[in-house]
Amino acid sequence: MPLEGANKVIPKETIEIASAEQAAPPAAKLMDLVGGAFVSQAIYVAAKLGIADLLADGPRSAEFLAVATSTHERSLYRLLRSLTSVGVFTEVEPMIYGNSPMSETLRSDHPASTRDVAIWMNEEEHWRVYGHLLHSVKTGKPAWDVVHGEPIFPYLFNTNRELGDIFNRAMTSFSNQTIPAILDAYDFAAAETIADIGGGYGHLLGAILKANPQANGVLFDLSAVAAGAPAMFESYGVAERVSIVEGDFNHSIPVSADVYLLKHIIHDWYDETNENILRNIGASMPENARVLIIDAVLPEDDLPHFGKLLDLEMLMSPGGVERTASEFQELLKNSGFRLSRIIPTSSPVSIVEAVKG
Repeated sequence: MPLEGANKVIPKETIEIASAEQAAPPAAKLMDLVGGAFVSQAIYVAAKLGIADLLADGPRSAEFLAVATSTHERSLYRLLRSLTSVGVFTEVEPMIYGNSPMSETLRSDHPASTRDVAIWMNEEEHWRVYGHLLHSVKTGKPAWDVVHGEPIFPYLFNTNRELGDIFNRAMTSFSNQTIPAILDAYDFAAAETIADIGGGYGHLLGAILKANPQANGVLFDLSAVAAGAPAMFESYGVAERVSIVEGDFNHSIPVSADVYLLKHIIHDWYDETNENILRNIGASMPENARVLIIDAVLPEDDLPHFGKLLDLEMLMSPGGVERTASEFQELLKNSGFRLSRIIPTSSPVSIVEAVKG
């Protein structure tokens, strides 16, 4: 049933609302930041319900959306009202909602879909960890281990594989945004063999091989993760050019290649572990090969950067670090490598290229 008074028009001159252009006092600005928790959860609920997909063919009423999602109409309306106020969805007529440019990316079929990332970031098992940031700040250790009783990756890939699948889909989703930027920024034409170390389902490697038919690929990862890779390589049409090697990069990396990819691996760990991973690559790496670390590179100043917030996730969950250019240089030097160059991309990540020192 439509909400009472939904279509009642109130003359604008009877309403006094502070203009968004008016400068907000510091306390109000801070409250907006604190309220980000509400925004994040609201986006999560909309993503879980598939609201953006339901609006793919055009605007729909709150009543229609409530029926389609088996939700309480007025409560769903309140959710949509709040998200519309921050640019996620748009109210085209009273109680009629459509997708905005931002909510279009919440569609499951969008080429740069953010839906799986939004779900992963706000799943209850993940969200609960955020409430223990104080523990990580006091101890320097992951809050995840305290909340769940074990480190994040054993938990995701052994204890709670359903959440692990959500995590893997989220990483694939994030890759949809970064992979085109990586391909635009780096020339792989001279590489005959490209190895993706800890490459998960092989999304990045598949895209690079499709764009570079002269190259073969090697995916190296844990067996529980690599099991999902063949379907990905089939989707890219490169399965015949890929070898899958199962193993733990903390122990050894018996892979010889011209280019080694480390996408969102180095930021997961503190320097001691990363030095071990890099030395394991170096043990099998030809002299003229290159290592590409694909992560955020934090600016040294106080300017905003997504990586500075992601760094808190690294602190709380795996126990890792987002790094500045000088910190990458030091890490590589201590691991037997030399920083060759840092290549920015049009996405939040950069490419840190290294060669043997």
